[in-house]
Amino acid sequence: MRASAALTAPEGAAPEDVLAWLSRRADQGGFSVRPVPFAEADGWYFRADTGDLVHRSGGFFSVEGLHVRADSGEEEAAAEWHQPIINQPEIGVLGILAQRRGGVLRFLMQAKMEPGNRNLVQLSPTVQATRSNYTGVHGGRAVRYLEYFMGPRRGRVLADVLQSEHGSWFLRKVNRNMLVEADPAADIPEHEDFRWVTLGALGRLLRHDNAVNMDARTVLACAPVEEGADRALHDDTELLSWFTGERTRHRVRARTAPLGAIPDWVREEDRIRHEAGRYFEVVTVAVEAGTREVARWHQPLLRPCGLGVTAFLLRRFGGVPHVLVHARPEAGLMDGVELAPTVQCTPANYAHLDAPPPFLDAVLAAPPERVRYAAVHSEEGGRFLHAESRYLVVEADAATAAAPEPAGYRWVSLDQMHGLVRHTRYVNVQARTLLACFACGAVDL
Repeated sequence: MRASAALTAPEGAAPEDVLAWLSRRADQGGFSVRPVPFAEADGWYFRADTGDLVHRSGGFFSVEGLHVRADSGEEEAAAEWHQPIINQPEIGVLGILAQRRGGVLRFLMQAKMEPGNRNLVQLSPTVQATRSNYTGVHGGRAVRYLEYFMGPRRGRVLADVLQSEHGSWFLRKVNRNMLVEADPAADIPEHEDFRWVTLGALGRLLRHDNAVNMDARTVLACAPVEEGADRALHDDTELLSWFTGERTRHRVRARTAPLGAIPDWVREEDRIRHEAGRYFEVVTVAVEAGTREVARWHQPLLRPCGLGVTAFLLRRFGGVPHVLVHARPEAGLMDGVELAPTVQCTPANYAHLDAPPPFLDAVLAAPPERVRYAAVHSEEGGRFLHAESRYLVVEADAATAAAPEPAGYRWVSLDQMHGLVRHTRYVNVQARTLLACFACGAVDL
């Protein structure tokens, strides 16, 4: 598997140059993010009837309660819990504009400030906008370059697919992931917050911590790749039948509930937290950002309680690289189950249990020579505060490679994964980050 000929390009600018540009934009943007109590969050209030946290405009998003009951069809009892969740019932646009110059395909990337990023400014898609943003609910400036992705086409579409966001924190949230190639002769105006970057440079930037944001990673994962003629362990029909069976086996029933009445969660002046101090908190912040469509605003953010670990185990069958994929149920997913990495968890949330999640120890204890990729990446910085995960690709040890596939897991070739990601809601957002790393050449195969 490799990037298709349509995308292949020299490495271009050194990643250090791009990182220096991001740092300059952060220094020059006049950015500020500070926590504020709920009572000081302008425009946001708790509804008297439900306790839901909503915006006075009725737009953007809300924080509501969720009641979940998950049944795997096995003998063990169904799991049941309550939690806050972000409800944003609108489809955003995540679009990367490409253009070929001198035979080299370049991608127009944005230095975008998001309040939840620990380093604030990261490399983002050309367009990263919710419907509330691009329809002007915020009353700010128009979204630059939106015309290449909405309305009459201004280029050749390389990818266009609806994809889910974080299924544990968003309620049935999807975005339109687009990659559009403009005509080589098109005069595309440049702006100081945007820069052309080649695929090779993106691959090297993905090896740096907190450089390429989640929205750029998910779009890059959907880019076309050249599929090899190598044989996968499971043919496509067998793989899809297994996945359909997993979706059928898991029943995830999630319904909204009044945020003010969900058990086990405590509302304080400046946060909503779980009584055991696990999972995440809901907080509000005051933001100043001179380069955004609106210069000042307040908003809630979800803040996880710990660093996540997200990893694929890797092995070869007949020389063909495969990753161990988990058919993972999540409460906020529209279809209940999507294909996830081998490991996807926040270890701190399991410290009180006798056993860690499957394969977590195998990933964390792997010697350096078996680690093919490692970097810390931010999750969605527009909705989550300092939400970071350590992303890994680890060569499976001999025992794991020789063991039968556990229930809920399958070895899937990279070619198959890149085929599946071009379909709606098959591959979850964490797995798409790692697929972007493969597609851009960031993983040492």
